[in-house]
Amino acid sequence: MRGWRPATEEALYGPRGFYRRPEGPAGHFRTSVHASPLFAGAVARLLLLVDEALAHPSELAFVDLGAGRGELVDAVLRALPAEAASRARGYAVERAARPAGLDRRIDWLPEPPPGVTGLLFANEWLDNVPVDVAEVDAHGVPRLVLVDAAGTESLGEPVGGADARWLETWWPLTGTPADPLPAEGLRAEIGLPRDTAWASAVAALGGGLAVAVDYGHSAGARPPFGTLTGFREGRETAPVPDGSCDITAHVALDACALPGGRLLSQRDALRTLGVSGERPSLALASTDPAAYVRALAGAGEAAELTARGGLGDFGWLTQPVGIPNPLRVPPQGPLPRTKQPSP
Repeated sequence: MRGWRPATEEALYGPRGFYRRPEGPAGHFRTSVHASPLFAGAVARLLLLVDEALAHPSELAFVDLGAGRGELVDAVLRALPAEAASRARGYAVERAARPAGLDRRIDWLPEPPPGVTGLLFANEWLDNVPVDVAEVDAHGVPRLVLVDAAGTESLGEPVGGADARWLETWWPLTGTPADPLPAEGLRAEIGLPRDTAWASAVAALGGGLAVAVDYGHSAGARPPFGTLTGFREGRETAPVPDGSCDITAHVALDACALPGGRLLSQRDALRTLGVSGERPSLALASTDPAAYVRALAGAGEAAELTARGGLGDFGWLTQPVGIPNPLRVPPQGPLPRTKQPSP
């Protein structure tokens, strides 16, 4: 048996790992990218804001971190106006093999390219950065949770070192205010590897904006028993580290944030970028029925992307590098605690 972090690493990214399967992530769960092309359009508008803040560099980079099969980076490049598109270069960062037929303007890389300027965008990437799990034993001691290939767990050694310090700072395993001693069975995902991964990704950006989009929780509202779960064929399932399912856990985005970073909801971010779920005027139905139907469909897609209790509650962690933050939205809104299954 071993900790959840190495077990998840092999199950997701090993030679026969889940993310190397031919159907890709879209075969098992739904992200904002798959929900509507409006999402890519909004990200393209954000890239243009970054371009303006950078004074229109000769090469404008869009780095799609955790690119899946390249759906987002391809759509963003196609959504750019001609002048910006002529300077744009896409980078898809993914461990799986490059899919056939992908736009030749897109480089396929295992790591973020160093020193580029533009927008680095990580949509539901951090939740799949493997983490270890801690659980409080009968004596009130947080211990590492061990797991075998069938998903059977047991408790290992006490959590120590940097992991213990991270828990103390960001996710203390304590009881209620009336009884603050740690209660047996309390669990937490140790988010230190995600903090490190995000800091490394931001450090690779020569200038521009880095954005991490994910579902998660904030200090003061951590789930008492953790969030580790699995997804298979559109349904939530028990996490089993054998490569048959996605293994994911919600993200402590507040812990990942670097100095100058801001956290806001996807609902607020997308509305600022022009995505609204408002229904079109009924007057349009009589003057241009086809346009009304198109506008109505777009409003429905926008409503899904910005919905409370769903995709709209996703957190956007925005981290400017060498520029003022071009996404000027007051940070507000809860972080969600659910992944969106495939329909």
